[in-house]
Amino acid sequence: MAYETILYAVADRVATITINRPDKRNALNATVIRELTEAFRAADLDKNVGAIVLTGAGDKAFCAGADLGGGGMIAGDGVYGRHEAGRGFLDLFRQMRAGAKPIVCAANGHVLAGGLGVALACDLLVSVDDADFGTPEINVGLFPYVIMATIVRSTTNRKRMLELLLTGDKIRGAEVVTLGWANKIVSRAEFPAAVAEMAKKLASKSPAILTLGRRAYYAMGDMTFEQAIEYLQAMLTVNTLTEDAAEGITAFLEKRPAAWKGR
Repeated sequence: MAYETILYAVADRVATITINRPDKRNALNATVIRELTEAFRAADLDKNVGAIVLTGAGDKAFCAGADLGGGGMIAGDGVYGRHEAGRGFLDLFRQMRAGAKPIVCAANGHVLAGGLGVALACDLLVSVDDADFGTPEINVGLFPYVIMATIVRSTTNRKRMLELLLTGDKIRGAEVVTLGWANKIVSRAEFPAAVAEMAKKLASKSPAILTLGRRAYYAMGDMTFEQAIEYLQAMLTVNTLTEDAAEGITAFLEKRPAAWKGR
């Protein structure tokens, strides 16, 4: 499929999706959001893909948020039209959450506003150490409403998170990990290898068990404790009945690499 605003490539069982608007700091508009949704769907349907990496072109920004000068994500006629135009962003979040493959955000630069929401919708995140993270919307009379759905679910310190939302301040480096927004912060020299290592590790696992486990993780997050343990017990039973579970145990006992079948 030909894309206008993103790049899509598959190598070594890893699909790399790149927001390709470096001159706009990879800002989001309706086309970017639609094409990202389509690319994530394509990667999920590709049996040759075991993991997905999402990154941005250039070295200034992973994504600086909505393209405010170019209509952004809320261009439309009238209040209702603007409201409906923004629903594509919801579809992107739904696709990222419901998909079968783990997603690694490779934050090659600043992660701001809507870009932070997309980055935190990924399962794992590796960032360069000079990237700023934040929600500066308040400074232009807006608030990060929709992306709070991913921000809240990724944050370990709610008071600090709320401070950042209300002030528009930015953070970088070790605090991004402490706050729960990133798994690893590395230098630019280390960045490509760190991303590749994480993606390669994910792609080497059983695709069936990765999917079952990832979906269970998100599903049980909004359940009560009693609901969660009952649901997870059922998922454990399903897991043990898969061919890959049998293969994994046999391979362990025989001291050899597992040959995953994805079923």
